[in-house]
Amino acid sequence: MIVEMRTGTTPEEIDGVKQRAKSLGLSVQLNLGTNKVVVAILGSNTGQLPTDIFAVLPGVENVARIMKPYKLASREFKAENSLVSINGIEIGGKRIVVMAGPCAVESEEQLVETVRAIKRSGACILRGGAFKPRTSPFSFQGLEKAGLELLARVREQFGIPVITEVVDPHDVSLVSKYADILQVGARNMQNFALLTNIGRKKCPVVLKRGFSCTITEWLTAADYLLAEGNNQVILCERGIRTFENSTRFSLDICSIPVIKRFSHLPVIVDPSHATGHYSLVPAVAKAAVAAGADGLLIEVHPNPKEALVDGLQSLTPSDFARLMEELRSIAKAVGRYI
Repeated sequence: MIVEMRTGTTPEEIDGVKQRAKSLGLSVQLNLGTNKVVVAILGSNTGQLPTDIFAVLPGVENVARIMKPYKLASREFKAENSLVSINGIEIGGKRIVVMAGPCAVESEEQLVETVRAIKRSGACILRGGAFKPRTSPFSFQGLEKAGLELLARVREQFGIPVITEVVDPHDVSLVSKYADILQVGARNMQNFALLTNIGRKKCPVVLKRGFSCTITEWLTAADYLLAEGNNQVILCERGIRTFENSTRFSLDICSIPVIKRFSHLPVIVDPSHATGHYSLVPAVAKAAVAAGADGLLIEVHPNPKEALVDGLQSLTPSDFARLMEELRSIAKAVGRYI
């Protein structure tokens, strides 16, 4: 249920709505807009309550129900686009933010060479996995804490923010000490204990779409983060599993305008995991920018042939530099920039 307050409403009137909700055993979330305040009334039985309970309170302009399963991620709760800021880098605005780097952290030399290349080409955030949730238990699982320490060292040396994946709810505090953005991978999109812990940390988070999940399920998972008061949530489309097997996954390009229509959250695209092959990454990346994506998450490795993880889908530094130049033209055509 959404309670829209009148323009110029007082803090006492807002508090009155909050207190009424709490007296009914409900929780609240505030959207403090530039012109007015919107109060989300959350609970399992809000559908059984008459809207008049809140409509009669002082300062209330309108009360409506959110019929979608996701509440806080919806445009009904927040009409304007959300912006997520990481060290002055704004995601969700005019700039298309490119995050790039190796799938897995392997060595300091690898990271240094990668950072120099991606910064020179215009990427502004370093990606690199320290913990790697792999399909097989016998595959490389990442350097774990040692990998986090390498990321932090390179971040300080080059002044570039870092995004890395967190896999276990118990590791949230550890990973957040080293990373500027926490990534929730596709396999963990509905790991609700993990989402709740990250939400409580209130640090920037990229939530990847599960490869067998609908957009509604994806946005409802985002609500777990938002419900804990974390408003720094970025969605990431990385492809879904279909009957098509010519690519690693099928990138749902339609999800970008759908998200833009129904949610206020920024959305980025991972063309590397979607395609599974370096030769396909540029075309899909350009399509994502044209479709309205707020950023890209691209795998770049100084020597893909020797990569411990996903070398086939990683771009070389020279390929990445060429792609970035092509992306600038497309970004300009849609009224944005890189």
